[in-house]
Amino acid sequence: MRVGRRLALSLAGLCLTVAVPAAACSPAPGYRTPGNLELVRQADTIVLARVVGGTTAPRGDPEGGTVVIRPLEALKGEMPAADIELSGMSLPLADVSGVRGYGLSNPFEFERAHEEAYDGACIRRTFPLGTTAVFFLEREASGWRPAGGPFTRWAEDVPEADAPWVQLVRLYTITDGLPPGEQRPFLEDEREALMARSGEPLAQLMANDIARQIEGAPEQASDSFEDAFRGPAAESAVDASLRAMRQGAIEAGN
Repeated sequence: MRVGRRLALSLAGLCLTVAVPAAACSPAPGYRTPGNLELVRQADTIVLARVVGGTTAPRGDPEGGTVVIRPLEALKGEMPAADIELSGMSLPLADVSGVRGYGLSNPFEFERAHEEAYDGACIRRTFPLGTTAVFFLEREASGWRPAGGPFTRWAEDVPEADAPWVQLVRLYTITDGLPPGEQRPFLEDEREALMARSGEPLAQLMANDIARQIEGAPEQASDSFEDAFRGPAAESAVDASLRAMRQGAIEAGN
């Protein structure tokens, strides 16, 4: 089932300032990462957006950088009227081993967050210029901030506007708008439709994520770093997709 619709908008170069958490985080004891459906519920606005500007965090000040995102489509909430500046983020960082921050999200992973979330900051903070991602945001008096909290998929790269992760977010947004008694049957129907596409591995992975939302399976605890990333079902396909996304982001930044 195709859900949602695509919007292509050209926006003015105005910016809204966003506050973000500190560079390192310490989740409360017993903290559990919200699942994807819960993440959709918590967000005030969800946008498909492209990174169009920003600054690199200076050495010794991981909160000193910014990224500017240009919304392309509102997946939940109203379409922002301007570019959004996310403070506390950063363009890729140079270090002793080269340039860090060009690692993109695995397009076949729908459960775990971007790898950077497990490096101490608890959320992803570094974005290549030109990358396109789905951003979950919540509104505060001072502007916008990441929604969801530690280890959530608040900002994951996608290769295109109809990528599987975008389709799942659209689906969960529709689910969240249904009466409570209709949500589970709706998700079950969507899962069955995907499972019927038995020759399509991505459809099966999407069905698995829907099943996690239906069953409310225990999410990852805040201290479970060692098993943060599962091995992909088709390694060569993952590598090819990630290389294409990375190359596109690098070329867009030149």
